[in-house]
Amino acid sequence: MTDTATPQEIQEVQQTEAEGAAQQPRAEGARPPRQPRQPRQQQQQKQKAGKQAAPQQQQQQPQRARKVHPALEKLFELYPGMFGARFLPLKLGVFQDLLEKHPDDFKKDELKVALGLHARSTRYLEAVAAGLARHDLDGNVVEPVAPEHVHHAILELHRRRAQRNPGEDLRPQLVARIARAVEASGLDREAYAVLVRSRDEETNAVLDEALAELGRQAAKREALLRAFEASGRDSEQAFAEMYGMDAEEVTRTLQRARDDNKRALAAAETAAPAAAAAPATTGSDQPAATGN
Repeated sequence: MTDTATPQEIQEVQQTEAEGAAQQPRAEGARPPRQPRQPRQQQQQKQKAGKQAAPQQQQQQPQRARKVHPALEKLFELYPGMFGARFLPLKLGVFQDLLEKHPDDFKKDELKVALGLHARSTRYLEAVAAGLARHDLDGNVVEPVAPEHVHHAILELHRRRAQRNPGEDLRPQLVARIARAVEASGLDREAYAVLVRSRDEETNAVLDEALAELGRQAAKREALLRAFEASGRDSEQAFAEMYGMDAEEVTRTLQRARDDNKRALAAAETAAPAAAAAPATTGSDQPAATGN
């Protein structure tokens, strides 16, 4: 595991005997020979070179590695495929699975702390934000990560990146990544917003910006589909040639527009029975009266 290297002790360099022997003793009372005085320009150059070399020497010194939680070390030994160089999202309930499989290897409180450290690590959050599926301890795919978990991982990674780069505008990257997460979730924009919206006004504003951009893209796809249907062309290739567009790009865009319409139709059909089953209400939110 790359994050668990044992820290190396930094040993002081001792002066060698040869350096000590190079210093010749002088007779008692004798004045040391006078060294020739160097020009001031040479002295300034040496001082400047010494100041520049100091930071480089500090950078070359090995840094002390962080101490890894003992339970995390044990998890790596038992399951290197899940807690090793590559991190994968863990199935929900893995804490209980570990306690049941290894009752003598882990204390409950220590395991809880170790799993918390693992789940909050940047590498683990990257795996969640990428939308990778959840896995069990044997590395088998169990279930997809919930869209809200992907969303919160993206926000946390953005927060950490912003702290490391305080002067950089990372908002466009965040908006684009949330937009991709919305599309990957398979939910429509309204359902996704209801699922992940929070009390934080800033993150909600970013969410709204991503949803608005997706709306603009969907409108462009729908407009292209309508233009194709009204063109009278019998193939997408002929339609693309008529407007001087890339045929492959036109085909992909039209297919996405058709998929958008199918999802919208499916959502409407799902919502219709629920709306019909809901009791009618009056303006005062009371059930409407029915005749005898």
